[in-house]
Amino acid sequence: MGGAIMTLHLISHDLCPYVQRAVISLAEKGVDFERSNIDLGNKPDWFLAISPLGKTPVLLADGAPIFESAVILEYLEETQPHPLHPGSPLERARHRAWMEFGSATLNDIAGFYSASDERTFAAKTAALRHKFEWLEGELGTGPYFSGDRFSLVDVVFGPVFRYFDTFDRIADFGVLVKLPKVGRWRRALADRPSVVQAVSSDYPHLLERFIERRGSRLSRILEENTVQLGSGTWQAR
Repeated sequence: MGGAIMTLHLISHDLCPYVQRAVISLAEKGVDFERSNIDLGNKPDWFLAISPLGKTPVLLADGAPIFESAVILEYLEETQPHPLHPGSPLERARHRAWMEFGSATLNDIAGFYSASDERTFAAKTAALRHKFEWLEGELGTGPYFSGDRFSLVDVVFGPVFRYFDTFDRIADFGVLVKLPKVGRWRRALADRPSVVQAVSSDYPHLLERFIERRGSRLSRILEENTVQLGSGTWQAR
């Protein structure tokens, strides 16, 4: 474990699932940090100067920029307390592989909410279902990916399952049905304070507005249905 750094400043976007990974890890480690949101549709020059890929998150560690969420998570493992990776090199490799699987799942989610026609939408739905069937076969007794121990795989999948909280309010797409181990894992992550607090209270509203503007098949389904949003009801216009 390296020495503690003086300051951590996370450059964030309010909907970015990769930012949520960094926030969850920092919370689990009990590390103080500053968080600043930017508009990815109108990126400030100072951000482009420190983010070669123009993406969030970027972590400023004593002012030095670290970009890409996987790199940020590994940096936090090396420099901060309360490790989230397992101790065994083989288990760490296995966990890293499933973290990559989580990134592939996020890519399928992006395809799901962006699909413009029914055929593509059905294909993306099936791809997501296949991913979670794989996970159902991999999970044990829970409640987390590795039993009682919360790990970086859980950090990665907390934001994944958060999407389905919104998708489920739009319609039943059948992606997670009859997968009891996945369902138990989803509920455990939904109750984890670090996962809950990784986004603002208006995240569901912001995500629905984002979906509405996509002009996709999911957008049209959203427009056709009345969506329950928090304690109120939003009527599609």
